[in-house]
Amino acid sequence: VILFLKYIYLYIFVYICIYLVYIYLFYLYQHSLTYIYTFTAMGILDSRVIDYFDSTTQVKTPRTDWMKENLDQDYWKKGTRSRKDKQQWFKVNLDILKERMNQTDNDIHVLQWRHGCEGEEQPDRSLKYIRGLNMYSYDGDDFLYFDDSHSVWVAPVKAAEQTKRKWDQEQKVHNYPKGYLEIDCMEWLKKYLTYREKDLNTTKKPEAYVFANNARSKTNVVLTCMATGFYPLEIQIHIQRNGRVLTKDDDVMSTGTRPNGDNTYQRRDSVEILRSDVAKYSCHVIHHPTGVNIIKVWGKNPVPVGVIGGVLGVVAVLGLAVLGILYKKGKLGKSTTLSTTQPSPRCLSAHCFWGSVKTRASCRVLVWVWAS
Repeated sequence: VILFLKYIYLYIFVYICIYLVYIYLFYLYQHSLTYIYTFTAMGILDSRVIDYFDSTTQVKTPRTDWMKENLDQDYWKKGTRSRKDKQQWFKVNLDILKERMNQTDNDIHVLQWRHGCEGEEQPDRSLKYIRGLNMYSYDGDDFLYFDDSHSVWVAPVKAAEQTKRKWDQEQKVHNYPKGYLEIDCMEWLKKYLTYREKDLNTTKKPEAYVFANNARSKTNVVLTCMATGFYPLEIQIHIQRNGRVLTKDDDVMSTGTRPNGDNTYQRRDSVEILRSDVAKYSCHVIHHPTGVNIIKVWGKNPVPVGVIGGVLGVVAVLGLAVLGILYKKGKLGKSTTLSTTQPSPRCLSAHCFWGSVKTRASCRVLVWVWAS
């Protein structure tokens, strides 16, 4: 038996050595090639992308079925030409900014333009203008924005003061933002909302799941109630303990409603509970648009702590061995791949009312340019 165990240990040791050598060779000869867009533009309505353009495709395309069905080819051709003109405008002005700030092409620089309008639906179903946004950012910081209330450009940074003075003096540039935001943008917002309203008749039922994962504390588990694949986005999720609805006072956490990639939505609510808790836990999902009202009972089958601990132990040993070899060879601690991190865009939300349901609507174009 002892001899047999020695052979087993020897076999495992040889296998691990071969694995580590393979990983080492993989990183030794690994190469990478990364592409980034130099220009991207998109239109967004109620936090959902409705059209898209980038420097690779060079074509403005619809991102929702109702945009594709309601707007003809002439609209998309004109939109493509407009986006190409804006792309060239950004390249020129990015060079101007880099020269003004004594920057070179060795680093990546990002220029963003966000503009949109916010409206509120009135009792007669007309759309009342509330406010607008016309703002430029450079390398993630506010650079220049239009004060809609006072009809002036505001320069938060010194580098933008020259542009502010020039745009305030040019009557066409000075008057255009307010006219566009209050008239043109609102007209498009009305059209898009009308097109979308027709599509709201299409509903999709949610799928509900309840499951548990190990918490940081070995004595606890994180119980999660998940609903996904539903449309529209209004939904109610309740985690119940012996029939009582748990709330934030019970430390219930929620991701909020988030979009899926197929024009549906998902939401997860979770709470940390004792592994030894013998109470009955259930997940209650209510989606009024589709009439779904279901309750899923948790079967109490989390992953055993022992299994997780054993697996993590093996992975930790292998991981430390690999990291040690790579560190000695200088493969760690040095970045060899160009970062493609982009500033997080801010969303402009408009508040409209559809019957008794309050929804958000926005109209915005987001543009950024990368220095080549």
